[in-house]
Amino acid sequence: MMGEYARVDLEMSSQRDPGLVVLLAGLSKAIYRRADEAVLGMGLKDFMALANLREHGVAQRTLAERLHMDENNLVLLLNGLEAAELIARRRDPDDRRRHIVEITPRGRKALERGERGMAGLEEELLGTLSASERATLKHLVRRILDSQAAARESEAALA
Repeated sequence: MMGEYARVDLEMSSQRDPGLVVLLAGLSKAIYRRADEAVLGMGLKDFMALANLREHGVAQRTLAERLHMDENNLVLLLNGLEAAELIARRRDPDDRRRHIVEITPRGRKALERGERGMAGLEEELLGTLSASERATLKHLVRRILDSQAAARESEAALA
């Protein structure tokens, strides 16, 4: 399948060292192009929201931060997920102004289907990497994202 991935690779290899961020952006673009409803059973943003709710419910504002979305766009996303009965929102008993977002049993089933699709997509995109290389890549990306989250939390605490 020469397609879009080969074009991205050829375009990038013809440039002088585009830098890691540019390469990561290219990978991100490939993921967004492929991770669609046919692969995941839902949109990528829906999948990402459900994946963030897998373990336990979170405050709506926290979910917005995790997904790097403004709260108005998150509300639109959550409205669709709630209408499909994939999530439920409830008032936080400790702070009635806040909403807690939780995944429903139906949402868990949808997430499981999406995860199977994502596993196939990962294999397609990362198939040339060994298991060890994938683990290293995952560790490094997680470390970067955790660092960014900590920086955002520090900024919010100062505000």
